[in-house]
Amino acid sequence: MINYPLFYPLSIQRALQNEEPGSWIPKLPADCIRLSAGYPAPALVPSVQLGDATQRVLREEQDKPLQYVGSPRMAFLRKWVRERLEARGLVREADGLLLTSGGVQAIDLMARILLDSNAVVVVEAPTYMEALEIFRNYTNRIVAIPVDDEGLQTDALESFLHSRRHAGLPLPRLLYTIPSFHNPTGVTLTLERRQRLLELAEQYDFLILEDDAYGELAFAAAPKPLKQLDVEGRVIHVGSLSKVVAPGLRIGWVVGPTPLVSAMEWFKKDLDHAFVEATAASYLAQANWSEHLGRLQNAYEERRDIMLQALQSRMPGGVTWTQPTGGYFVWLTLPGLDTATLLPQALEAGVSYIPGRYFFHQPEDGKEHLRLSYSYVEANMLVAGVERLASLIQNSMAILR
Repeated sequence: MINYPLFYPLSIQRALQNEEPGSWIPKLPADCIRLSAGYPAPALVPSVQLGDATQRVLREEQDKPLQYVGSPRMAFLRKWVRERLEARGLVREADGLLLTSGGVQAIDLMARILLDSNAVVVVEAPTYMEALEIFRNYTNRIVAIPVDDEGLQTDALESFLHSRRHAGLPLPRLLYTIPSFHNPTGVTLTLERRQRLLELAEQYDFLILEDDAYGELAFAAAPKPLKQLDVEGRVIHVGSLSKVVAPGLRIGWVVGPTPLVSAMEWFKKDLDHAFVEATAASYLAQANWSEHLGRLQNAYEERRDIMLQALQSRMPGGVTWTQPTGGYFVWLTLPGLDTATLLPQALEAGVSYIPGRYFFHQPEDGKEHLRLSYSYVEANMLVAGVERLASLIQNSMAILR
């Protein structure tokens, strides 16, 4: 019998020892209230308009968007993305732009060109679990810096960097951050810390990968992206249509210094996604983007308020949570409880969440935490979901006493 793993290079053998990708996705029973789902609200996905856009593309262009060469509308999509980024102050004259298959491909391509088994990468603790999965495929040298209510703790980062330099140890090549409406905590990096992070990147010579998946879903004044504040060319900015149009489109982008973006494009061998890009372009050409974005912001702010009010009125004493000012998520801390162990009981009670362990490089650090999403579930079901979870938590805490 052939032992296929022996054909894998050591880097692949090592990566395959990590936890299986997607293991954080719970198997949901019927009628479960999905507070685990970091998806757009179904009613806010423009499915009718996208259907019209699809028909328009095929009617007007016939086979063109289905061919390798693709549709002339693809150029419009690139123009639209670049103009949106320029309007937010995110494109420098020397920057390149690359469309990707969602933001995740952009993260993977950046890891591919920068990381190897000797590279040190810094992430937040907690951080986006799929980014962790990607970085683990390239290096074991992952350093996690804590997040608090003001975002990444730049003092802790500075202390780490200083100690590494003093000890003659390798400094990080890359720091990955979600500064605005963080996944999973929902917190936002303060302007003071944003500026300090950029200073540290220059002082210790590393690059910053800014994941801006939720940056336009602000409920008040939007924070300034790191890319907007960057004058040294150290920030690579990743965004997508996943949270503001539809994740199934798989349209993302990366903008940053042209040498880096060109290297990413060198290794992007899936060509462009002509049909989907043409459809998205057709939709965006007809859409009132400001109106669409405002509708999303208002709807998610309302759901955020409903979830926070439900948590305030129903959670037992000792449980704490974040107060997001945008995005999709609330982060809970349950002192003394193991949220991974509690999950099967929650599913049996008809409510789901994501245990905190999946968001930490050291899973045990997330034992007492969990992520809730208010984006996907209808407003009335948000309250019911919190009620079910609160009852379970209260009973579990009573057993500990």
